[in-house]
Amino acid sequence: MADHYEVLGVARDASTDEIKKAYRRLARQLHPDVNPGADASERFKSVTHAYDVLSDVKQRDNYDRGGNGRSGGGGGAGFDGNFGNFGDIFETFFGGGGSSRGPRSRRERGQDALIRVDLDLDEIIFGTHRELEVDTAIMCATCSGTCCQPGTAPVTCDICHGTGTIQRAVRSLLGNVMTSSPCGSCRGYGTIIATPCVTCQGQGRVRARRTVPVDIPAGVDTGLRLQMPGSGEAGPAGGPNGDLYLEMKVRHHDVFSRDGDDLLCTLEVPMTDAILGRSATVKALDGDIEVELRPGTQSAEIITVKDRGVTRLRGNGRGDLKVGVHVVTPTRLDHKERELIEAFAARHKAPVPALSAFQQGLFAKLRDRFRG
Repeated sequence: MADHYEVLGVARDASTDEIKKAYRRLARQLHPDVNPGADASERFKSVTHAYDVLSDVKQRDNYDRGGNGRSGGGGGAGFDGNFGNFGDIFETFFGGGGSSRGPRSRRERGQDALIRVDLDLDEIIFGTHRELEVDTAIMCATCSGTCCQPGTAPVTCDICHGTGTIQRAVRSLLGNVMTSSPCGSCRGYGTIIATPCVTCQGQGRVRARRTVPVDIPAGVDTGLRLQMPGSGEAGPAGGPNGDLYLEMKVRHHDVFSRDGDDLLCTLEVPMTDAILGRSATVKALDGDIEVELRPGTQSAEIITVKDRGVTRLRGNGRGDLKVGVHVVTPTRLDHKERELIEAFAARHKAPVPALSAFQQGLFAKLRDRFRG
């Protein structure tokens, strides 16, 4: 007879867990349902017998002293009717034994929902309120989620008697193996809806359009998601609602753009105003602002108006409004205007034009200064 340790491929001082792991690995390879060959069947018998001996403390001790490994004597290398370790074999092939977890519940959590919310730039400065129309699943008002016609209730399944599972005996080389599977009559619920609600067809929920009030905080930005717990779809059979996620999308604005909590824009000023200086009132997203141009203002200068940007999402206060100056040079002059400009140039001895580092126009300079 082959040595049991060699059959399982373990050392003589192997632990119980090591022996168990080796047996499971070999049993999966050699079981007749997986490997129908005659050699595999004989090896499976030897592996099972070796494990049966070495997994029992008394039998292993007897085997190590030169015995045959059976405390009661008798029995060869085949099956001798001892199924003390049958639970290990069942666990190997049927996933954890034949114990039943009981019937499953009809009540399940509803699915989460995701919708996009389009916002204008001025709405995110201080936040806004929306009434969102959502197509979703809501609890059935007729049966209140019970799935049954009013005045009725689920009845116990007469096939599985409320357990939700059916046990069957399957013959194998190991003898009769008891297997459990969901009851086909009640689908594992243990009860049957004899008189389902006609409104929801026994689901406990229906599709409907509902209004969800939402307070959108100030400072949100494109891509940000807000979670509204319990505002998603209602679960089957009165199960709890899922969550509703709102994904923000801020629309493009023709004048203002956003840089974090700051707002950016460009102010075009005539050459004369840039030279002489001037105060101007311009419209912002949340009212008029006063812009002061100092004499000699240059293109790409930044005028910062404090606390007129976006309200901070996390924190206090607001960002700033940064106004980039663009000095507009006239392109068409009449005879009199040209004479005046020439007279100005004659009196104002400008330096000779010279080369400097390359710059990609006003917007590149503004970008660099905005970020500086």
